[in-house]
Amino acid sequence: MQNTLTDKALPKILVIDDHESVLGGTVNVLQKHYPDAELIVAVNAKNALNRLTTSQPDLVVMDLSIPNNPGTTARPDTGVQLLRTLMKNYPTLNIVVQSANIRTLVRIRPDIDSHKGGFTVADKSLSTQEMLTRVDWALQGLTHTKDIKGIHSGLEVKPEWLRMLTLAFGEGLQDKTIAERMCISERMVRHYWSKLQDALNVYPEEGKNIRIQTEMRAREEGLID
Repeated sequence: MQNTLTDKALPKILVIDDHESVLGGTVNVLQKHYPDAELIVAVNAKNALNRLTTSQPDLVVMDLSIPNNPGTTARPDTGVQLLRTLMKNYPTLNIVVQSANIRTLVRIRPDIDSHKGGFTVADKSLSTQEMLTRVDWALQGLTHTKDIKGIHSGLEVKPEWLRMLTLAFGEGLQDKTIAERMCISERMVRHYWSKLQDALNVYPEEGKNIRIQTEMRAREEGLID
């Protein structure tokens, strides 16, 4: 993997998106901007990992809401997990996240902070030129994450809290079952709720369900889909 490219190097770019029209549009835009680049495509997480292994690209431009395998549902969680894997296995890989779900990146802030390659974010609402600017920055090894809501807010969320949120609001489980799934006590689950609610500035209010308020705030912060 290369961190930045020399003038003589021909960039190899992997584009990951499961929507055919978006994928084709992104490839066309990149091909015009980098006429000598080699463009590779992937439509799901498994496909992307195979392409990474065989092609060794200089840059990945990826959506977050992608399926894990052919025939499965596209989910931001899948893209986030793929991104975490990419940063772990390819620490100098240059990455552009082009997605309508960029707020979910707050979940992996420590991984992004420690990543050694370029890392930029391009919301799909950006103009073509703005998107290409983020791509150029990533290829230069630069980092640009200020568009991620909450990533610089000082919010510290522990992995076990995220796991609890997923079980509670993603799978609809109650505390007893959450405790069993996480192999901890119900008391510890309640402790996690208390700590998480404090971090989210969610406190008991008369006439309001604190669990519902916690869910709403967690979604606002991009902690759950």
